[in-house]
Amino acid sequence: MRLFTINFMGVIERLREYVDFKGITKYKFYQETGLSNGFLDKNTNVGSDKCEKIIYQYPDISPEWLITGRGSMLRSDQPAQVSYEPTIGVPYYDVDFIAGFDQIFNDQTLLPAHNVVFKPFEKATLWCNVTGHSMEQKINHGDIIALKECTIDDVQYGEIYAVVLDTIRTVKILRKSEDPHKFRYVPVNKAEYDDQDFDKSRIIKIYEVLGNISKFF
Repeated sequence: MRLFTINFMGVIERLREYVDFKGITKYKFYQETGLSNGFLDKNTNVGSDKCEKIIYQYPDISPEWLITGRGSMLRSDQPAQVSYEPTIGVPYYDVDFIAGFDQIFNDQTLLPAHNVVFKPFEKATLWCNVTGHSMEQKINHGDIIALKECTIDDVQYGEIYAVVLDTIRTVKILRKSEDPHKFRYVPVNKAEYDDQDFDKSRIIKIYEVLGNISKFF
């Protein structure tokens, strides 16, 4: 049977993102998968046999994300559970981050509705909702997102952040603005949404987006 090949640049880039996220060294990756040294550094075609090895070795990686880039990096079909024990899981707040630039009232919700138990994102600070379509295909309308609180100084350009501004709560890719006092907020869905710049001084809180899953409760 002939093995199919996949757009190698996308797969290789996503593999690099995955091993960085998991803290896996290249040496360990090559040992565990049996793939040749330098695989992550070369522009070579990725066959279905290699993808199968990777998915078999790392069952938490989403095959759809690996091959197409759609959805979350980690499989959303791993069991996620609701916990009402305050010491078990990560707090979920029934608050929306807007995948757009709509002005909204910044609801200062203090008490979580419950906790979410989901091992891949157990280091998150909190979970909350996403509404809107500007981050599709990476984050879908109605998903819940795992957030880890950080500071402006922690921002890595090109990564996704949830930002609480004075009049906006939004989820976007953050990039450098021409104005050093601002961040550029970049959507994934560029067909319907444009980039916008906002002053850093308007930021009340900022969170790294660890990942997203479909809402299950």
